Amino acid sequence: MPVLDHLAIVAPTLAEGVAHVRASLDLDIPEGGRHREMGTRNHLLRLGDALFLEVIALDSAAAPPERPRWFGLDDAARVRADWDSGRRLRAFVARTDDLDGVLARHPGLFGSAMRMTRGALAWRFALRDDGALPMDGLLPCLMDWGPAGNPARAMPDLGARLTGFRVACPEPARAADLYRTLGLSGAPEIEAGPALRFSAEITLPAGPRTLT
Repeated sequence: MPVLDHLAIVAPTLAEGVAHVRASLDLDIPEGGRHREMGTRNHLLRLGDALFLEVIALDSAAAPPERPRWFGLDDAARVRADWDSGRRLRAFVARTDDLDGVLARHPGLFGSAMRMTRGALAWRFALRDDGALPMDGLLPCLMDWGPAGNPARAMPDLGARLTGFRVACPEPARAADLYRTLGLSGAPEIEAGPALRFSAEITLPAGPRTLT
């Protein structure tokens, strides 16, 4: 059963992503590192024992990979358009210890598993051939951390906790059916809306904040 693992802010630049979190949560979130296989960088915020927020963007110092990057980051115009329209919390990732089985049961949706790294960490991540988000982000990206598990416990704890996660979309009944078919644990609450849009309520020592 896939389980909510982390939320992703997909940013035109890392500086813009970090600034958005600062403006929304009044926090400067720590740097994570570089993804050599994808030519990307991230910053990370712990949201629980096995849950975190990722800000991800292109790594300007890295050579382009030989295949499309994840999270649709090669489509700079689309990333910028989403960002400017307020669709900044753009994706989420679910983990499973049966990645190959889930991919086989849902052919064509999530892509194929690839080995990824960040520093000493290594994991498997399902990536579509075009690098696009599954169903434009309505479905999670899928991954398997392997025996080491989710790394949130090793991240600095700034007191942030995820207390609500929602998605607005034009076809809420269809979204609910997709999450049910996938067996997704920790799926976002679904509401009707004109376009796909995520929001997260994050509770801090100073009180709750909303991130979009």
